[in-house]
Amino acid sequence: MSENNSSRRDFLKKSSAALSIVSLSTAADAQADENEKKFQPEEKWYERMKEPEGDQKLSWFVDTRRCFGCHGCEVSCKAENDVPLGNFIRQTIYKDVGEYPKVARLFLPMSCQHCEDAPCIKACPCGALHKQAGGTVAVDYNVCSGHGTCAEVCPYGAIYLDPVAKQAVKCHNCYHRLENDMEPACVPTCPSEALYFGDLNDPESKISKAMSEAKASEGELQQLRPEKGTRPRMWFAGRAAVEAEEDVPREGESYSPDAYSIYNWKKESADE
Repeated sequence: MSENNSSRRDFLKKSSAALSIVSLSTAADAQADENEKKFQPEEKWYERMKEPEGDQKLSWFVDTRRCFGCHGCEVSCKAENDVPLGNFIRQTIYKDVGEYPKVARLFLPMSCQHCEDAPCIKACPCGALHKQAGGTVAVDYNVCSGHGTCAEVCPYGAIYLDPVAKQAVKCHNCYHRLENDMEPACVPTCPSEALYFGDLNDPESKISKAMSEAKASEGELQQLRPEKGTRPRMWFAGRAAVEAEEDVPREGESYSPDAYSIYNWKKESADE
């Protein structure tokens, strides 16, 4: 291959990569504008976005290098929280990469990111979504009336709408266990110790130490879709967060394909 052809190919690759970045940025900006149209006035969500007083920064670290896709976290979550058949609060996404004979299957355990700037809180018209101590984003089921706008604006598809209760359901960090000084049910269930949960403000916590070790070997850890500006409290180590990101649900989607979609639900409710 001549030097000119090589230079031309490199130029085309760089141009294509730059165009992809611009396209993604444009799409993200368009989605952000669409989400903002669904946000309530700031005075309706400002207080709910604030964390109760405390010095904890509860966060998640997922070491995808250790996950082998046993789905134990999903099963324990369903059992702990009485999640109905066909619905999921957690989901392990997998991605096949490489070409024969060098192939691999990567696994990406997913749940609510408990964003610091949570769009679901801003979009909730009835005031059900709020911050709990440590930063947990939770749903008040005495208030939730199932509008579904929270699911429509979640960039990670982490909220589903229960077709029976007609309420929003999501990970709440097993706050009933936290109150009794226990970890979320999925964490001790993971046989490969791929899931870490705890206080990042405590340098001696398991999660702080695990993240420090991962940074030493992997470099910077990843967060999903930082361009959304939600400041998620979940970090990842390993290839899966990059390779499988495109398969993570987006706004208006969920981990529960067997549940009624928010669109069908709204249509049926309107017909009643």
